[in-house]
Amino acid sequence: MELWPWLSAALLLLLLAAQLSRTVKFYAKISLYCAVCCCAAAVAAVVCLLRHGGRTVDNMRIISWFVRSFKYLYGLRFDIQGREKLELDQPCVVISNHQSILDMMGLMETLPRRCVQIAKRELLFLGPVGLIMYLGGVFFINRQRSSTAVTVMSEVGDRMVKENLKVWIYPEGTRNLNGDLLPFKKGAFYLAIQAQVPIIPVVYSSFSSFYNPKTKLFTSGRIEVEVLDAIPTTGLTVADIPKLMDTCHQDMRNTFFRLSKMPQENGASGQPQGQRAQ
Repeated sequence: MELWPWLSAALLLLLLAAQLSRTVKFYAKISLYCAVCCCAAAVAAVVCLLRHGGRTVDNMRIISWFVRSFKYLYGLRFDIQGREKLELDQPCVVISNHQSILDMMGLMETLPRRCVQIAKRELLFLGPVGLIMYLGGVFFINRQRSSTAVTVMSEVGDRMVKENLKVWIYPEGTRNLNGDLLPFKKGAFYLAIQAQVPIIPVVYSSFSSFYNPKTKLFTSGRIEVEVLDAIPTTGLTVADIPKLMDTCHQDMRNTFFRLSKMPQENGASGQPQGQRAQ
């Protein structure tokens, strides 16, 4: 029995459903995004191995080139202000807000030279995506074991100074699309003070106008990005972490509302319960 007529009919039904159903369109786009990520990661891994032979931060330029092309597929535009603030020739900690799996595109649009990320260890096992992250020099931490995480962060601090690396961290610790910033975790600030390097906040406007898993919205859109002034940590100690965290959180939160053109509630604590985002 010929399968082609059935396959053709199934494809036509899927295309029809995608036209009629917002939910189907949403999950089709998410599935395509994941598939494109895996395919691009596999190809980029080959290029990285041929170009540099193994794990190195220099591979991030290759990875960035591949990921930056995704925006054309989804009709996304990134308008970046203050990019030059990331081009300082010294190690630093870059922190940014974390909204969804689409953040990877925003990160690669803004990524400066010699910059690597800190990611949860589980991502290492995501097939070609985990492989390309490893080849790009990403530092993986086991968030379930605090002693191991502290050891890794200490190693990162030493290496970023010795190798003149910038380290990109999402201080909220998880994705969220609640229209605000979650409270920050201490890791990024401990790292910056330990290494005595500046912190550079990067803020992305809300994705809610074009991407919302709750309402199954996923269309083209424009993202405003602003790189804030570097915050020095020279002379600060662990005792200064709470104040440093609060300063960064308030500056980033105010910028987030301004870029997103969203009203900021008076007296808001900045500590809402986050919606787990895709």
